[in-house]
Formats: sequence, structure tokens, C-alpha cells
Amino acid sequence: MGLIIYQVDAFTDRPFAGNPAAVCLLPGPREDAWMQAVAQEMNLAETAFLVRQEGGFGLRWFTPAVEVDLCGHATLASAHALWECGELERNLQARFHTRSGLLACDLRGDWIEMDFPAREERAESAPPGLLEALGCDAVHVGKNIYDYIVEVESPKALRGLNPDHRTLRQLPVRGIIVTSRSDRPEYDFISRFFAPGSGIDEDPVTGSAHCCLAPYWAAKLGKPEMTGYQASPRGGVVKVRIHGDRVILAGQAVTTLRGELAEAAAGEAK
Repeated sequence: MGLIIYQVDAFTDRPFAGNPAAVCLLPGPREDAWMQAVAQEMNLAETAFLVRQEGGFGLRWFTPAVEVDLCGHATLASAHALWECGELERNLQARFHTRSGLLACDLRGDWIEMDFPAREERAESAPPGLLEALGCDAVHVGKNIYDYIVEVESPKALRGLNPDHRTLRQLPVRGIIVTSRSDRPEYDFISRFFAPGSGIDEDPVTGSAHCCLAPYWAAKLGKPEMTGYQASPRGGVVKVRIHGDRVILAGQAVTTLRGELAEAAAGEAK
């Protein structure tokens, strides 16, 4: 029998919205090249690979092009899949050992809460080509260890962006977070995330970007708890709460597909 693989739409309460991720629970460690090939075959923003270990699960994330150090939506999707398929009791915490340390998820009614490290930005001059490639002026430009963050003057400006991804791909960062205050009362801020250098021109909903957006907007708005909307074509909602040097992210998830990697593709575990 081949390996079961799930496709889960994360940061949404309905199918075909939010950010889709593939989740594959492995019986043992696999070669990096095999995981990268599966992620390329799935052709989603991220494919998550889980291996049960003492104290939780090992978790790694791959885009179609590269392995990444932190991914919120595929972590949310992984926890959802574990609870839904019965690999983890619903009253138990999902604990993941990752390149970014221990990440924990808890089921709170219809929402999944994730405990992630905050990624605060520092103000920085825009590098050559950034604003020209985005096609906008900036209220603020900053940078954290992964990404640039650019605040623009209005939601209209943010929604109207049509970036030059070829130029953005040359920047030595994972991606570019663009954000503004919200024009809708149910949200505090909105955002978009472009990561052509990581193989994804525009990510539908980016949990890890909210590890930067949360402290950024908490300082500007004076609020420790907020709701963000990522204004991609699919769209998605992320609730955030500041907790010391951590950010609690909350989202919903829906399984859309359950399939099997055929034996020829699944191969043998190491």
C-alpha cells in the first residue's frame, strides 16, 4: 500500500479558499530529494512531511522549489490532519519539532491555535528595485530574519498591486510582506505575501508572515489581540495574539482531498 497524503485548505472554514497544503505522514525518515520531488509533484505552496517521534512529530516543509524554515499554514494543516484521521486524540496537543524549534497546536472549538516565535522587524531602507517592483510608495519599510515588510497607504493600494515577480526574485530574502490598515471593521489589518524567490509568486495565506505582522500592528494599534485578513484571490483569516516573545496564531482548516502515493512513487523509507 502507498503512503496516504491529504490536501487541506488552511485559514478558512470552507473548501477552495485559504491556503492549500499537502500533508504526508511517513513511517520513518525520508531522503531530502524524495520529499522535494513529492512537493514538486503536489505543486502547492507547501507540502508537509510528518514523522512520529518521542514527544510529538518531526515536521519539515517543502515548496516546489526549496525547503523552508517556518510555515504556518502547513503546520495548521498538519495538526488538522492528525486530529481528523485519528493519529492524535482531539484533546491532545499537537507538538512539532522543526527547524524553527518546537511548535505547538491546540484545538479550541472550530479554531486551531499555534504557538509560534515572534519575528519582529526593524526599519530599513528599501533595497534598490523593491518599491519599483511592487509598483507602490511605502509608509514604512522594515526587515526581519526572513522577509521585507512594506506598509502601504491604503487597502486599495494593497489590493491593486501587480508586482514584477522577476525583479522580486532577485532580492536575498524569503519573501515580501505588504500590509495596510483594514477598511473593514471585522479586521484590524490586511496583507499580501509575495515569495517568488521561494517558488511562490503570491502565497494565498501566510501564517509565518503573521509572526511579523502581529508585533508590527500591535505596536501601531496598541492591541495585543487582532484579526488579520490576507487579501489574496483565495483569501484567508488569521487571528493573532501577542504572548511575550511568541505569537499565538489561530485559524480554521478543511480537508479537500485524501489520496495515496502509489508504491512506485512512495518507495521505501530509510
